[in-house]
Amino acid sequence: MSSRARTDWLLLAGFCAFLFFFGLNYFGFIGADEPRYAQVAREMLARHDWITPILGGKPWLEKPPLFYWQSMIVFSVAGVHDWAARLPSAFDATLMVIAVYWFFCRLRPGFELDAALITASCAAVVGFARAASTDMPLAATFTITLLAWYAWHEIGRNLYLLVSYAFLAFAMLAKGPVAPFLALLIVGIFALAKGDARILLRSFWIPGLVLFFVLALPWFFAVQLRNPEFLRVFILQHNLERFGTNLYHHSQPFWYYLPVTILAMVPWVVFVIAAVAELVRSWWSKGASLLQSADALNVFLLIWLAIPVIFFSLSQSKLPGYILPAIPAGAMMLAEYIRRHVVDDEEPPAWLLVLHSTLAALPLIPALMLWYIVLQHRFPWGTGTFIACSAALIVAVAMAITLLRPSGLRLLRFVTLIPVVLSVAAILKIGAPALDMALSARPLALEISQMETKPLPMAVFKVRREVEYGLAFYRNQVLSHYDLGQIPPVEHLLVAPEGSEEQVKKLVADRRVSHLGAFTPQHIDYFWVSAAGTMPGMQMPGMQMPGMH
Repeated sequence: MSSRARTDWLLLAGFCAFLFFFGLNYFGFIGADEPRYAQVAREMLARHDWITPILGGKPWLEKPPLFYWQSMIVFSVAGVHDWAARLPSAFDATLMVIAVYWFFCRLRPGFELDAALITASCAAVVGFARAASTDMPLAATFTITLLAWYAWHEIGRNLYLLVSYAFLAFAMLAKGPVAPFLALLIVGIFALAKGDARILLRSFWIPGLVLFFVLALPWFFAVQLRNPEFLRVFILQHNLERFGTNLYHHSQPFWYYLPVTILAMVPWVVFVIAAVAELVRSWWSKGASLLQSADALNVFLLIWLAIPVIFFSLSQSKLPGYILPAIPAGAMMLAEYIRRHVVDDEEPPAWLLVLHSTLAALPLIPALMLWYIVLQHRFPWGTGTFIACSAALIVAVAMAITLLRPSGLRLLRFVTLIPVVLSVAAILKIGAPALDMALSARPLALEISQMETKPLPMAVFKVRREVEYGLAFYRNQVLSHYDLGQIPPVEHLLVAPEGSEEQVKKLVADRRVSHLGAFTPQHIDYFWVSAAGTMPGMQMPGMQMPGMH
C-alpha cells in the first residue's frame, strides 16, 4: 500500500469515526421510529426469533428485518442501549463511504478521497448515520448495488454484477421491493438514454438473479408462513397504500423534496447545483456522444439523483429519509465536477466560490445556538448570537480566501470539512443536552425510575408517539393506553400532558391519583394511580415522593 493510500485510509477512518460514531450516546432516541425499531430488535433477541419482528409482544410487520438483525447482533455483544441501536447505521454509512472510495479508485483514480469525504459529510448522511432506522441500511446497500452495477457496465467483469445482485438483495431486506424497483428504473432509463436496450437485457444475468433470490426471498417466505397477514400488511398497507394514500398522515406538497434535497446536500449544495447545471448543458450540446465517453458516468449519476426524488414526489406519503439513497449520487457528481475542472485547469467563477463558502459556514450559527432554538423555540438576539454569527463569518471569509487562490478547487474538500466538523462538534457538545431534554423520552424515563421503589406498570394518555415509544424502550415495558380504554386494574404510573390531572381523575373514578412530578421541557406530568378497589387514603407502596429518601 502506497503512502498516499495509507493517508487516505487514515483520513477516512478519522472522519467516519467522528461524523458517524462519536457521541452516539450524547442524547436519547428522537422521534418515534428510533425507539420503536430498537425495541423490535430487543424483543426479537429476547425471543431468539430471527423471523418475525415483534413489538409489544405482537408481530410488527411494517419493515423487513435487515436493521433488526444488525441491531440484534450489536445488542448481543454490547448490550441493549440507545447508542448500540445506532451502531448499525453508523457501520452502514462507513461501508457506503468505503464503497464510493473503492469505486473511484477503480474507475476514476485520483479523486477517490474527494468523492468519499464529500459523501460522508453531506448533512443527510451524517444525520441518518446517527439514527436507529432503516433509512441508512437501505441507502448504503442501494448505493453499493448501483456502484457495482456501473463498474460491471464499464469494466465488464461479472464479479461486479454478482456483487450488485447480492447488495440488491440486502437492500430489499432493508426496506422491501422499493429497492429493486428503483434500481431497475435507474438502469432502464440509463439504457434508454444510451439508446442501447441490450444493457438492461444483459443485466438480467441468471447467476446474479439466482443469488438475489437465494439471499432475499427465504425471509419473505418464512415470515409469510408464520404470519399469514404479512403480505397484506407489508405489501398492501406499508408499500402500496403508503405510496398512494395519506394513510399514515405524512402528506406534503409535491415540491417537498426540492428543499429537502437541498438541505440534505449541505454543505455542498452550491457546487452540486453547479455540477448538475454543467452536465445538463453538456448533455444538451453533445447529445448521444456524451454517453459514449467517460462522462456517461455523470449521466448515470444524474439519473440516479433524479429518479428517487421524482418518484417519491409522486407519493402521497413523504418523509425526508425516503430520498436518502439519492444523496450519494449528488456527492459523486460533485467529485466528478472537481475532477474535470482540475484536469482541465478551469477555475470556477469567483462568485460561486464565495457563495459556497458563505452557505457552507452558515450551519455553524444554528449549531452554536441549538440550545436556545430547541428549548426556547426562538432565535435569541444578543451576545451569543453575535458570537455565533461572527464565528460563521470568520470561517466563511477564511474559506473564500483559500478557495480564491490559484488551484483553490483542489482544497475544496478539506476547506469545506472545517465548518462540517465544527458544526457537528457544536451540536454534540453544546446542543445535545437540549436535544435530550426537549425531544427524547430518556431523561423522563430516568426521572421516573429514580422515584420508583419497585417496578410498576405504566400507561399513557394523550402523549405524542415519540414519548410513548421512547418510554416503552427505556422502561422495556408494554404500555397501556387510556385513550383506548386500557386502564390497568393494578397500581400503575401514568404519563399525560401537562394540566390533565382532572381528566385523569374522571377516567379512573374513585381510585386515588397522586401527581408525582412534571417534566417541564416537554410539558408532561406523571402520576401514580392506585389499584382498583383500594381506599383513597392508601399510601403509594411502589413510589417515593419527591424529597423522600
